[in-house]
Amino acid sequence: MTDRPSPVLEAEMHGMTKRFPGVIANDHVDFELASGEIHALLGENGAGKSTLMNMLYGMYSADEGVIKVRGTVAKIGSPRDAIALGISMVHQQFELVDTLSVSENVTLGLKTAREPLLDLNSVSAKLSELSGRYGLKVTPEAKVGELSVGERQRAEILKALYRGTEILILDEPSSVLTPQETEELFRFLRSMTKEGKSVVFITHKLQEVMEVSDRVTVLRKGKVVGTVLTRETSMGELATMMVGRQVDLGAQRSTSAKGGPVLEISEVHAMGDQGAMALRGLSLTLEAGEILGIAGVAGNGQTQLVEVLSGIRRTEKGRITLKGVDISNASPADLIRLGVGVIPEDRRGSGLIMEFSIADNLVLENRNLAPYSRRGLLDQEEIRSHAASVVRDFAIATPDVSLPAYTLSGGNLQRLLLAKVLSRKPALLVASQPTAGLDVAATEFIWDRLRSERARGVGILLISSDLSEIMALSDRIACIFNGTIAGTLPAAEADPKKIGLLMGGAAHS
Repeated sequence: MTDRPSPVLEAEMHGMTKRFPGVIANDHVDFELASGEIHALLGENGAGKSTLMNMLYGMYSADEGVIKVRGTVAKIGSPRDAIALGISMVHQQFELVDTLSVSENVTLGLKTAREPLLDLNSVSAKLSELSGRYGLKVTPEAKVGELSVGERQRAEILKALYRGTEILILDEPSSVLTPQETEELFRFLRSMTKEGKSVVFITHKLQEVMEVSDRVTVLRKGKVVGTVLTRETSMGELATMMVGRQVDLGAQRSTSAKGGPVLEISEVHAMGDQGAMALRGLSLTLEAGEILGIAGVAGNGQTQLVEVLSGIRRTEKGRITLKGVDISNASPADLIRLGVGVIPEDRRGSGLIMEFSIADNLVLENRNLAPYSRRGLLDQEEIRSHAASVVRDFAIATPDVSLPAYTLSGGNLQRLLLAKVLSRKPALLVASQPTAGLDVAATEFIWDRLRSERARGVGILLISSDLSEIMALSDRIACIFNGTIAGTLPAAEADPKKIGLLMGGAAHS
């Protein structure tokens, strides 16, 4: 790192140690946050990022270590203590009450001048002033349950600003945003730091780190690997610091000829859970040996599309064919038999049976077929032999295939789910949020497997809220909005701005 003037420190954490049963989440971690900076906190899952910030915010008590705020040792035993010191944290799961307005959410837990009555008019006026000042468009009187995900995040940030935050901690803030909303968030963060406020930005998206942060601290296995100036590093260097080896998360397009249509969806309509139409005349074509990325803000029909292709949600109108065979409203068992493989978003709920063994999960759909069943009896030796082979092939970290699935980490659960589906050699693979919540190393592994399946001639429908994933893996990108495809474009011609416009419903010219 080059020489520079000593910064004015807003927060210092020295020797921070936090132990949980069987694991040291933070092992004598040092971290400094300067006044007026955006400091990114990077690391794989389990590296200790959120744990460290939860100690600064008072959610956890440290086993060892000292916290200083503006040069003074601080005793932070609760979020209330942190807020009193000007520290706020916006978690991945928003802490808002859907049935209350934005103003009412902001005042929860606060005393007012008209105690015990609420002075919501003055609260709304203050929120409107903050909203205009920082470009955070939210209506103070709106019910939180009626807001979009991006608006809810803005409401959380406005709540922090209303309470006088000087240090704002954001945990994976862009995971729910469109590209345009992410740009707006970054503009807001820069305007905050121009006023001398400070931001800790917890993320796994290296491109965003390079775009918005001033400094980066990388954690690995609960320890600090290093802190660097963003302008003096690169995404490759940061990825190596995170994982301990070089990783490749670059875009790789397919160069082989496509093998003709695998999946054709024509004017499909399907109802959502609330009785309204969730898919509204959706049409698309997917070819063999192609990855077609579906980009869109959550809640625009992605879940229903996966369920229709899984056989667990009926279509009201339209036609779906797999290699020319009509599979509209086919049963899950028939879809599997015909060559449809689905990696659902909810790996714990619908992808795997957590109480079943790893070996049994791998043959769930085929357990009554040879070679796993003979004369109506399960061949446990064959099932275990198959599991041992798959566990080696997919590098699933487990001491015994007889252990229940719930003993696996998130990354290993996803490998197990991927292994279960790919071992059936599907012609069509529907992958929904395949790397959600996974770290860089696990993401690299999943991406390599998806590319291998594409090379094998599999047609892959990739549904992801991570735009960098969509752009790195896809050959074409289709943007879904309000239950239909707003536009499709070759990935080589795509950029976040174009995709973001289509995700918002703008017609593609």
